[in-house]
Amino acid sequence: MSTVTPPDGGREEETVTVRRSESADAQGIDSLISPEAAELFGSVNVLQLLEKANLAVTVANEEDDIVAHASFLDHPVGELVDQADWELFLHQNFSTESCTPLNTLFLHLFVAQPTFATASVKAIMRAVFNAIPELEHICLVGPNVQPLEPALNDTFEPLQRLTDPGPQCLALICHRRQHFPRLHIRPARVEDHDDIMRMFKEQTSLLSVFDQPYLLTELIEAQHEDNPTAVCEIGGVTVGFICVTTDVDMQKLRGGFELGDFDALHEPQQSDDEDEPRWTQTSEKQEETRSTGAGRFSEELDAFSIQLFVMDKKYEMRSVDFIPYLFKLFPDLDLCVITAPTLSPEFPLLQSFIRLEPRAAGSLLRELYVFHRVGLRPVEVRAAVAADRPAVSDLVKDLALSESLLHDLDCYYASDTDAVRLQAFVAEVDAQVVGTLIIRDEQDMEYVRAHYNIENFIYFSHHGAEEHARIRHFVLRRCVQHFTRHLFKEVLRLAHRSCLYHRVHPAHHRQQEDSCVHHLDFLLNCAVPVRPRRQIIFPLEELGVNAPSRQITEHQAPFALCLISRKLTLEPKVTVNARVVVVGASDTGLSFLEVLCLCPHLRFNNLTLVSTHGFPGDYDHEDGAFLSTSHAYSGRDLARLPLRACVSVVTGKMVGINRKSKHVLASGGAKVPYDHLVLCTGLQYRAPCPRSVDVTRPVSNSELQSRAARRGHAGPVLSNLLTLNDLDDCAAARRWLGANFVKREDNAVVYGNNIDVYATVEALLGLGVRGSRIHVVLPPPEPGAASSSCFSDPVVEEAVASATERADVQVHRNCLLVSMKTGKQPEALRSASFTTDAKPLHLQCAVFINLSNRGVDYDAFKSVNGSFLVFDSRLVIDATFRTSDSAIYGAGPVTKFSRCYHSEEWSHANFNSKEVGQDLAATMLPLFDPTRELADEQPPEEGRLVPLYRRAKVQDRATTVSHITSSEWDKLKNPLHYSRSFPAVFSSRVVNHVTNHSFTFHSRSPISRQFQGL
Repeated sequence: MSTVTPPDGGREEETVTVRRSESADAQGIDSLISPEAAELFGSVNVLQLLEKANLAVTVANEEDDIVAHASFLDHPVGELVDQADWELFLHQNFSTESCTPLNTLFLHLFVAQPTFATASVKAIMRAVFNAIPELEHICLVGPNVQPLEPALNDTFEPLQRLTDPGPQCLALICHRRQHFPRLHIRPARVEDHDDIMRMFKEQTSLLSVFDQPYLLTELIEAQHEDNPTAVCEIGGVTVGFICVTTDVDMQKLRGGFELGDFDALHEPQQSDDEDEPRWTQTSEKQEETRSTGAGRFSEELDAFSIQLFVMDKKYEMRSVDFIPYLFKLFPDLDLCVITAPTLSPEFPLLQSFIRLEPRAAGSLLRELYVFHRVGLRPVEVRAAVAADRPAVSDLVKDLALSESLLHDLDCYYASDTDAVRLQAFVAEVDAQVVGTLIIRDEQDMEYVRAHYNIENFIYFSHHGAEEHARIRHFVLRRCVQHFTRHLFKEVLRLAHRSCLYHRVHPAHHRQQEDSCVHHLDFLLNCAVPVRPRRQIIFPLEELGVNAPSRQITEHQAPFALCLISRKLTLEPKVTVNARVVVVGASDTGLSFLEVLCLCPHLRFNNLTLVSTHGFPGDYDHEDGAFLSTSHAYSGRDLARLPLRACVSVVTGKMVGINRKSKHVLASGGAKVPYDHLVLCTGLQYRAPCPRSVDVTRPVSNSELQSRAARRGHAGPVLSNLLTLNDLDDCAAARRWLGANFVKREDNAVVYGNNIDVYATVEALLGLGVRGSRIHVVLPPPEPGAASSSCFSDPVVEEAVASATERADVQVHRNCLLVSMKTGKQPEALRSASFTTDAKPLHLQCAVFINLSNRGVDYDAFKSVNGSFLVFDSRLVIDATFRTSDSAIYGAGPVTKFSRCYHSEEWSHANFNSKEVGQDLAATMLPLFDPTRELADEQPPEEGRLVPLYRRAKVQDRATTVSHITSSEWDKLKNPLHYSRSFPAVFSSRVVNHVTNHSFTFHSRSPISRQFQGL
């Protein structure tokens, strides 16, 4: 917030906000365009200008009325000169040697309420120079030579002409020094103590550093050449302080971070060419060299470290002014390093640094950032020429897809008109190639627009078809990572494009991947993830000529989409380094991660998923036939989300939680540190624990149920005892059955009483197993259960029972497992015994498929209980997902609400798990997002209410065999897609607990897509 005052003093000062413009401002901006502004800037389509502007700034008052607006682009106004050639034009005709694409923007529109024009232009210029640290000049260059209004006339000065008469155009310039000058850096003095302490007191989190009296004074007095201190000042007032040292604790840094990209912070061996800059580049070859211990660097440290840093909030964007000064103090060192706590927001100084990846086994609670001396040199981006090929080849020689990149580069040089148009660019520092970017026409724009919500970020109608391009290859040296946005901004200008798209294919589709991107993180830091659209499934044959275009309906390999547009090139993201660990790849956990990864203005660096089988990957549809599905995520859905690119995966089960050290212990010994832990493991079928009783003695099922402990099998693992919980289990079961059971004559026992049992029967029949070999054993319902059947419709239950009988599948009801016996091979189960309402049941079996005893996984229970979190048959949480530990959250069926809510019948298991995960993300986002405010504590009466959700809970699977008759089918209520040619019955139950509605669909064709998004 700031104030603007009219120069005549005729009105009171106005409190205003200077912010980035939004599309909704277009009408208000258009109303401010005067005839004089139209003559100066030409005919302006405001909405299109906002779409194409690199930076658009609006001044709004407290009622959000538009007071003033300015739009800035990276080229002059109008058609005075081609946007790719303005630099040469200015340098030939005007004295603009210091103007470069990196440090110069052009004003394309300024409008304001007349009484506030002068104050508004000053506020805008100050805000723009403050927001873009590298910006030095703002030019007003256009074909219309018109008198300026007083506000602009006071702000801009004419450019000195080098030619006479020269081009007839308006050429003016505004310099940084007039509005937000660079800060003056000097050594710290004892007299600066009070100013420095004032800044520390304003940032209370840093005040504890100097809790000892006179410590800061002693630090300044004791400074020397290896441990200097410095301050920055403006107008004689100290606004920043920094303390550095050459004493770097390399042992800690090596143990906590991957230092290979910068030669482990040691000085590289001397090159044969002494004049060649000292570069560093990650490559698989170099990593292999380091891992084998072959040294390519000396033992001398090549880095200094920032120990203390504090900056006045008003000037923190100018903290980069410290960096050149520090490197002048250490002319023989190439690297500056700084560490920051993971939970602290990334301050502006770090935006110029390069974040290094922490080691998987690292225990430091900090992030490491590095700045290379090369980053002080200017970067030039230009179109590639044939002479660049050797340098580009050397740049990418160790990358996996370098041949594909060089092939496209050669096609670009050949200007093959028959091929898709390619454009290649290189980035140079001191005439040495440090990066390359190759783009091509985006020919699938209709498909992209139909399948992804790109309209969330652009107005599609304001971008020409030729302005969309796809990133084919992107390589940039790590030492100049902070120039990535500038590289994309320049490529968009030089290529006359407005949008760049990048497709991220999942690992199981990488055979189609021929795009060389190194590093992907650089690109993701600049691009916004685009959410995929829900698709209509068109009956193409029935629609005929009325069907949508094939460009929209064609099948393509799934991919996650990222977008970079002109207006995003100067909009930095908020970096979040907090370590968020999610345990369990359930619908709830994936939904939570989806929301975080799709936040366009946030970049999460430390998202980790701990899952038994790793990240859910692509799978055969038949593998999932053993279990029902909620339709929350299919393999294709997951492939269209950027989860794999944004989330680290630890494969293994959670076997322990250390709340003191804040880490999760995974099977295999991996320790996963966290700042925020989310437990959403769901419920699993657990291996049954037989009730060891003498089956020769009469005993009732009710007696066994009342004294039975719900625990898992604790004996040796039996090879033919299959417990199915996820698609990986189903795929493994299918392989095992094909190799060890299908061609034999032994029996299969399927134990459980739920919809998954009938899905498994259908899967076994689909494998070619005769029905007479399948025994379905249904245990009695749990005490207090409303129904003994898993079907909500008695007509369906009757049809399924009749069809099962005709398929010769043997069904045994009200049976409890009491013993399992092995044969000659102790690791294989040979028979199982059950109690019934009559005499005991003994079944020989070659495979026992368990779909019973569903509850909290034993390792998860042991981890929760061992860490003293409250557990009451489920993990206990409050209405905001918190457990008894404020750093640990729980969500999904594994949880229950605390008894203080007096709602034992309600839990997350009653609701749509995907919606629960989204609500969890919405609850936690204020912890990371500065644009959101943390919710105030709820009033006591509201704090006792549990949240309710509206989306339906869906359970769907093929649940009957293919022996149902047409007469039985006709009895089913409201059949969908009735077709006598399709023999199977699909039953889906949809429950909405908020409106207390429960209904079942029955269909002879799969209806999975009908329920997506319910």
